[in-house]
Amino acid sequence: EYERAQILERSRRGKRHRAHSGEVSVMSGAPYGYRYVRKTDEAPAAYTVLEAEARVVQRIYEMYTVEGLSIGEMTRRINAEGIPTRKASARWERSTVWAILRNSAYRGFACFGKTRVSSRTRVLRPLRRRGVITPSTTAGHERPREEWIEIPVPALVSEDRFARAQELLQENKIRSRRRTIEPSVVQGLVSCQKCGYAFSRVSTRTSARKIHYYKCIGSDGWRKLGGPMCDNRRLVRQDLLDQIVWTEVIRLLEDPTLIQQELDRRLAAARSCDPTQKREQSLQRELTHVGKGVERLLNAYQEALLSIEQLRERMPALRQREQTLRAELQAIADQTNDRAAFLRLAETLTAFLARLRSAAETLNVTERQRIVRLVVKDVLVGDNTITIRHSIPVPSGPPQNGGSPPSRPDDQSYLLRKRSDFADACQYLSALRFRSMGGCLAQEVRARRRDRRAICR
Repeated sequence: EYERAQILERSRRGKRHRAHSGEVSVMSGAPYGYRYVRKTDEAPAAYTVLEAEARVVQRIYEMYTVEGLSIGEMTRRINAEGIPTRKASARWERSTVWAILRNSAYRGFACFGKTRVSSRTRVLRPLRRRGVITPSTTAGHERPREEWIEIPVPALVSEDRFARAQELLQENKIRSRRRTIEPSVVQGLVSCQKCGYAFSRVSTRTSARKIHYYKCIGSDGWRKLGGPMCDNRRLVRQDLLDQIVWTEVIRLLEDPTLIQQELDRRLAAARSCDPTQKREQSLQRELTHVGKGVERLLNAYQEALLSIEQLRERMPALRQREQTLRAELQAIADQTNDRAAFLRLAETLTAFLARLRSAAETLNVTERQRIVRLVVKDVLVGDNTITIRHSIPVPSGPPQNGGSPPSRPDDQSYLLRKRSDFADACQYLSALRFRSMGGCLAQEVRARRRDRRAICR
């Protein structure tokens, strides 16, 4: 047993050392879009790009980040078009598309050591009831991101597009529809300013119509054994809150100077810290090294140190590696051109805002929801205030006495996550006034109790 543990530890240390050295041989295999090339005497193991599969990967990222399709819709489209998987007899599944969207190899860095083996933290109740014996330790527990070891590989998508995909994956965990029959503009964005819990929607029916309210789930006593976590028991009318947020978003978008400032700031940040510059320099060094290897082989052949058979055996691997590096450098150049096209966005900004203002009143709830999620981070509801946190700067209000506006210390910029506080929200939202927890809330509690009794039976 001791020898076995020593062998495992030595193997683990050896793999980590090779991963730190940039060898892809420690990976279990090449993901979709790549082909694993075994190491030779002249070149280490490497990933080469399979053009047909690479186009599928790029299209998946485009459908998710640009077209805004869900993972299920993308899976259905790919299967309908008959695009083959690695195994021709298999179909595309949601988990396969989800794994492609999360794999960092497509941005140019394959990660080693992402998971670890640790003790099981919880055994689910259905397993215990069936008497299933589960192991005390399980694999697949994700390590912290800073412990991952990055290995350079050819990139298939840009850093910006990969980062956008990760952002959407995280947002969709919170903002997924979850069988919502009647969507709202601020769905998935409202949370409590006191406890941080999300607001859920409840409804009540009058003799004339059905009215929806938002309430803090931390104020529900039945959710936690210790009672309610928050004392924010106010109910917020959904239609009035939607109107407030939509009016504020339109007010922001109607000021072109605010959008222009945000575009200028993001462009300056992209120029100052371009993530592809470091990668491009590394590829240039590796390309120079491969070129010198080709030159040394030719010199050795000219000096009769190598035979023609040895030259033919060693040269193709170097030429293939050189071709892969040049293709990746060309992809980085294309990404730089795409980033430069971001500059031209400001030229069409005025026309876009004009179209948005003209169509603002005719957009349906789903279209308004998409626009709001582009510029609003979240909406915080307090006792008597509504705070909208967005990613577009809001200018300070005019000075009370007609003087110049107060200057910020050290000329500090607040372009991101500037807050819009509705201190007098009660004049906009009469539903924020305190009301008893009867009505729709009591109906929900009774429904929950009926469900529990049905389960116990």
